[in-house]
Amino acid sequence: MLNTPALSRAQLRRHLRAQRRALSRHAQRQAARGLYKQLAQHPLFRRAQHVALYLPNDGEIDPRPLLQAAQRRGKVTYLPVLSAWPRNKMVFQRIRAREPLSKNRFGIYEPRRQHKQQRKVWTLDLVLLPLVGFDRFGGRLGMGAGFYDRSLAYLSRRRSWHKPRLLGLAHECQHVERLAMASWDVPLQGTVTDKAWY
Repeated sequence: MLNTPALSRAQLRRHLRAQRRALSRHAQRQAARGLYKQLAQHPLFRRAQHVALYLPNDGEIDPRPLLQAAQRRGKVTYLPVLSAWPRNKMVFQRIRAREPLSKNRFGIYEPRRQHKQQRKVWTLDLVLLPLVGFDRFGGRLGMGAGFYDRSLAYLSRRRSWHKPRLLGLAHECQHVERLAMASWDVPLQGTVTDKAWY
């Protein structure tokens, strides 16, 4: 676990991205299997019918075994899709097995935009988010573009809410002692690594 007080958010982001990118292919495959074991039989995942995940990029832990498991179990699965306009908006779109994908402007694979296949985020049961760093208090450090924070900003205006459940997915090396939270940061209900739940 990294002690972070002396690092700015930008420095911490660079450091943690370098750490996860340095993991070997073998370590990445092992981590994906470990993540699957941590989450696949958990009640939060088993009960969820509408589940949003992501496709890994830049060394992120790989949730594709969970995506495949969800589809085998008859869950409806979604991936984030960036909007053409406004360029800072992201939506969640249904993804089926073997559906063709193409790279977005950041080089991340996503389904071709189809408005009828998109679902409002507050109707999802579970969102599994990528992250750069996390702490045990629900803090999440993302890539810095704010797509998830903007999509989930409505949660800060609700007094009580139940959907969606927000779980970060990460490698153990992304765990930091404490993150300074910005006013726009949306806290997680937990983070799952290949080794543990936080």
